Amino acid sequence: MSEKRQNGFKTFLVIWVGQFVSLLGSGLTSFALSIWVLRHTQSVTQYTLTIVFAGLPGILIAPLAGALVDRWSRKWVLFFCTLGSALTVLVYAYLLSTGQLQVWHIYCGVFFNSILATFQWPAYVAAITMLVEPKDYGRVNGIIEFGQATTTIAAPAVAGFLMYLMGGANHSLGMQRILIVDFVTFMVAALALLIVTVPRPEESEESKRAKGSIWKEAAFGWTFIRERKGLLQLLLLFAVFNLVVAMCGVAVMPMVLGFANEAAVGTIMSLVGVGMLIGGLIMTWTGGPKPRIYGLLGGWALISICFVLVGVRPNIWLVGAGVLLWYVAVPIINASSQAIWQSKTPHDVQGRVFAVRRMIAQFTVPIGDFSAGPLADKLFNPAMMPGGALAGSAGQVIGVGPGRGIALMLMTMAIFPALTALVGILNPRIRNIETELPDVVRKAAPAPEPEPEEASGTAAGATAEA
Repeated sequence: MSEKRQNGFKTFLVIWVGQFVSLLGSGLTSFALSIWVLRHTQSVTQYTLTIVFAGLPGILIAPLAGALVDRWSRKWVLFFCTLGSALTVLVYAYLLSTGQLQVWHIYCGVFFNSILATFQWPAYVAAITMLVEPKDYGRVNGIIEFGQATTTIAAPAVAGFLMYLMGGANHSLGMQRILIVDFVTFMVAALALLIVTVPRPEESEESKRAKGSIWKEAAFGWTFIRERKGLLQLLLLFAVFNLVVAMCGVAVMPMVLGFANEAAVGTIMSLVGVGMLIGGLIMTWTGGPKPRIYGLLGGWALISICFVLVGVRPNIWLVGAGVLLWYVAVPIINASSQAIWQSKTPHDVQGRVFAVRRMIAQFTVPIGDFSAGPLADKLFNPAMMPGGALAGSAGQVIGVGPGRGIALMLMTMAIFPALTALVGILNPRIRNIETELPDVVRKAAPAPEPEPEEASGTAAGATAEA
């Protein structure tokens, strides 16, 4: 690796450490706020509304955010997004300390932070391609997945401990102090961004073709994807895959509760983070399968097997093995997909392309989240209770009683990840995507990073493909 690229990799690590620390702090706050909402409202519906507000902006404004990210300095987009999130945390802390915090304040904060994240994510991913060699994309994306997995494991336990340690029986005091900790982590991330340089990409032919109004530039993300049939078809398969994974993911906990206690549920859910950690380490250590498309399609096929393992018997060991392997596959899928897109998209249009890509891949996730309940309650669970419509057939194989309807739903849905993998391997546009589409050629001397004042006016402000 050249000295220049070594320096670029070191720059990425500095940014990643800052983002990781900030992500951990945000995980603490997210857990603490969830506990606060549930304690103060006693309403699961009001709690789930925070999830809705967290997801809406990514779907509604992603194309516009991506176009603006390409116009602006990616470093300063990340910096101001970090400051914006820090400001939200300070507002929470002030309202809590004065006894004024209401649930609607949290909805507003979550919505605002989601807008910031809609700018931050494409800026972060696009910055990577200016810092590291294309051959290292898989490894670098594995490092990112590793950080997200570590947060998934650590944040709830650390937040619960800190709330007790810092506040004792006074939950509000413990939450205030967690918010201050989170603010400090944002400052660490902001400092990391201040001390690094992220080169600006040189203008590509694709960018020249897209020039015009901000709306034209925002629409170019879709134009770019539509003109590359392999990327478009892969993205549509991802939307189907994410629909099914979202539906099945939210159903695992109530299924396990049907035959086990809360401690067993906690153990199973902790395996989500452990699996993601293992998958992230695999990608970090190896860089992932080659060609990368095999890592992606193979991960889809593996998740089908995992759905069957989770559902086939009311056995905690089988369920645990299925959940663990399921979430080992997720970072491999994500990092492999990310590396493909980074290699095939010109650097100066990655913001808008990646924003549209994420919007299309994940618009089905809310549908999956909300459809799981009615499907389980109205269709599968009644059919698998003693005397139910399927008790004498499917019930003879996987058992009857509480939760076995969800188990049948998981096993039924298992066909879809396998089907998406089969369609992908049989489709030459997808199977040969890495050889048919040319890799982006990095310019030898990217333009230097502009001074901060040039970024004035930038916006304030880790399922499968993200």
